[in-house]
Amino acid sequence: MDYLEFKIKCLDEFREILIAELSMIGFDSFLETEEGIDAYALRSDFDQAEFDEVIAKYKDEAQVTLEEGILPKVNWNAEWEKNYDPIAVDDLVYVRASFHTPQPQYKHEIIINPKMSFGTGHHATTFQMLRHQGQIDHQGKRVLDVGSGTGILAVMAHLLGASSVEAFDIDDWCVENGNENFDLNVLETRMKLGTIREVNPSGEFDIILANINKNVLLDEMEIYAQLLKEDGDLLLSGFYTEDIEDLQTCAKPLGLDLVSSQSKDNWAALILKKTS
Repeated sequence: MDYLEFKIKCLDEFREILIAELSMIGFDSFLETEEGIDAYALRSDFDQAEFDEVIAKYKDEAQVTLEEGILPKVNWNAEWEKNYDPIAVDDLVYVRASFHTPQPQYKHEIIINPKMSFGTGHHATTFQMLRHQGQIDHQGKRVLDVGSGTGILAVMAHLLGASSVEAFDIDDWCVENGNENFDLNVLETRMKLGTIREVNPSGEFDIILANINKNVLLDEMEIYAQLLKEDGDLLLSGFYTEDIEDLQTCAKPLGLDLVSSQSKDNWAALILKKTS
């Protein structure tokens, strides 16, 4: 069946936002390029009106331009192999696809066959979350990964010695892909489908990972605080540096104090600790 192909040029900081928006209207595959993203949808799943609405929403702010085409009989494995380069986060972890050569000089290695570009480590938010994970003791800890995407952060928690890892996402395609990546990395847990309220994780967690977006983080912050153990760590990303103050203002009254922050390409990441 033929795929519709859209080569979208945009500002770098809008790549992940556009991927998220388009994935909600029938697009099922994405490739990041030097100038933006290539987005693909089955002709039968494509809705022109919904697509036009998304593009119009970001056209000016993200400086969007696009080219449309038809791509028959896509060999996605070949496309990923051409466009997906491995990355290294310091000497902590080497993130690669199954067709890349292993690099044993790194402390850890994660195999991610992304299919969509959520959480491959290339985006600044995922990169910083992995780096922050390397600064937190996971040994024997109970970890919750909120909005897990490809499952890369859950896999990192497993490699760092977590005793149990729970993960979920609102997108059934991400759940399927995440579980495939769990199998590749010998992680026995299964990713669940739903929001944090729908999944309703029970008990307390030593570490909560949430790389989503500002609005979701603000909406769910109280739930994170309730699920986090005393002296537990909450790692957040998915928002801009100018949003840090808003996140802190929301977190502080809930007993969540800022421990560390970093930024990359104007994307921020925080470590918050639950205090009495």
